[in-house]
Amino acid sequence: MTGFSRTSGQFERHRWTWEAKSVNGRSLDVRLKAPYGFDRIELPTKNLTAKRLGRGSVSLTLTIESERTASTLQVNRSLLDDLIALHGELAGRVALDLPKIETLLNVKGVVEASEASETEENAEELELVIMQGLTEALDGLIASRRAEGERLHVLIEDYISNLENLCRDARNSDGARVNDIRDRLQRQLGELMEPSNSINEIRLAQEIAVLATKADVREEIDRLETHCAASRDLLADSRPTGRRLDFLCQELNREANTLCSKSASDELTQIGLEMKAVIDQFREQAQNVE
Repeated sequence: MTGFSRTSGQFERHRWTWEAKSVNGRSLDVRLKAPYGFDRIELPTKNLTAKRLGRGSVSLTLTIESERTASTLQVNRSLLDDLIALHGELAGRVALDLPKIETLLNVKGVVEASEASETEENAEELELVIMQGLTEALDGLIASRRAEGERLHVLIEDYISNLENLCRDARNSDGARVNDIRDRLQRQLGELMEPSNSINEIRLAQEIAVLATKADVREEIDRLETHCAASRDLLADSRPTGRRLDFLCQELNREANTLCSKSASDELTQIGLEMKAVIDQFREQAQNVE
């Protein structure tokens, strides 16, 4: 869900630029930063983005630079008349010289520079052009996210291959073979019991069977391999799969934890720990997938 795009254009005396950035997010969160006076485009911007993107924290920034038009001077004649009338009212009460024209014109508000204002029609055309620019920016953002997704696809495939190899190693390890588990438990029980003590062979076989069942990790390995196959299927799916990949990572981690807790050999424990490390890397990247 990570990507960046920039697009720009010009309409009459206005030059606009869109910047679109996207980072990881559990849902779609769109934030817009636009110049003063363009609040009306916020809702259309969010609606358009929601139609194009499914997940991610998206930041959209619009900047507009406008060329100044030739200004004209306007005299506030009403204010000027009031100043002249006030001078007449104060005559005889205070010593006043006749005001000079430059003094009157320097009074704030008497002379003002004005620029041609935007007509409503021009403003609507400008907004239309800006929204077309947003479409281009979102196209670029989607292309950027797709390129990032292709890189993630290769990376996640490597993680799945590593997990499949570790599942194979776990299945072939001494700690996962039934005969080895049974022989080890029988040997351990023999060492714990004193030679003088006798125990019913049937009861001994039952105890060994119970312990062997608890130590059997073949079911966990089967589920790990099943989850790896399901992950490969999701990578081949053209629909958004990020949440489902994240869920499979949770299930993979659960099985790896169980395998480590049931392990009775250092070799199998080490394999389980390596699995957990790969699954953490897998999940970290899966959160980047839409």
